[in-house]
Amino acid sequence: MESLSRYTALLLGVLMMGCTANSKENATKDFSKSTIQELPVIDLTAQTTDLHREYVGDINALQNVEIYARVKGYLEEIYVDEGQKVKKGQTLFRINDEEYEAERARAKANLQSAIAEAKAAELEVSRLKMLVDKKIISKIEWEVAEARLLAAQAKIEEARSAQTNAAIHLARTRIKAPFDGIINRIPYKAGSLIDEGTLLTSVSDTRKVYVYFNVSENEYLEYIKAQRENAGGQSGVVELELADGSPFPAKGQIQTMEGEFDEGTGSIAFRAQFPNAGDLLKHGSSGTIRLTNTVDDAILIPQKAVFEIQDKSYVYVVDSTDHVKMTSFVPKSRFSNYYLVRSGIEAGDRIVYEGIQSLKDGVKIKPKPTTLD
Repeated sequence: MESLSRYTALLLGVLMMGCTANSKENATKDFSKSTIQELPVIDLTAQTTDLHREYVGDINALQNVEIYARVKGYLEEIYVDEGQKVKKGQTLFRINDEEYEAERARAKANLQSAIAEAKAAELEVSRLKMLVDKKIISKIEWEVAEARLLAAQAKIEEARSAQTNAAIHLARTRIKAPFDGIINRIPYKAGSLIDEGTLLTSVSDTRKVYVYFNVSENEYLEYIKAQRENAGGQSGVVELELADGSPFPAKGQIQTMEGEFDEGTGSIAFRAQFPNAGDLLKHGSSGTIRLTNTVDDAILIPQKAVFEIQDKSYVYVVDSTDHVKMTSFVPKSRFSNYYLVRSGIEAGDRIVYEGIQSLKDGVKIKPKPTTLD
């Protein structure tokens, strides 16, 4: 009985030791599995890439001119309505012209009177000249008559100038369109007393529009270099997104840019022109300009693979033994959800795409190859 008890105790001890050993082995395996994470990894490649940048754009009519009254008077007639299309030379407004018609008539009468006075003075000079030649009168009387003739001729010029001025004032009572366009707001109604210099409306030519947008100095240099490299191809083409997020159907062309950078913002203004056949774009509206630059041998890193420490950018590079190394790089620019690499990272490097929050320098991972879209 005692031998049986000893045998039973020995058997139990062996079983317990086996269980303990198995538990330690399983724990070691579980720990090993928990320390080696499977993370997505991408292979970096240098490739030709189209970089899309977006800017807030201010839309302006090709021409937008304010129409002012140039004479004073009552607004007699309004021949157009707000939003109406007009042609160059079309009459828009008429100011009461009775006063200016009378002024022109008075100026015309004064001119005729001056002409008649000059004619009489001319005849007097001729008569006195004959008497001087016959030595009937002295030469002084003839010279005085000639002076009167010159004064009468000067009055003719003065009267003619007054008549021209009166005709100009009369013509200004009819306000005409300076070019083909669309009438904007008309603040005054017929019967209003208008002073000289009163704003009557404005006319916008929106058959084509200008869109202005500001570009930083780095992006400006990037654009210039891209245009030089793409000198033989299509360059300066931009797209426009409207305020509601819909795309404008026609593409625009960058025409010019300002001559200097704004000291306050460090940016320079670009001007693009868009066709506007359907008059969808209006003066004073806004949109978003999309500018596309093609960059050769570009290395792109997704934003989610990057973390920053003290204003420096880092990624986890995976070496040949699948260990990660925290590596800094210098971004050339940042756009959308990507960084464009300037230096520090090269084509062929493998970096961790996601899950960098749980990583530490030197940790081994199980790479899961992932492609960068």
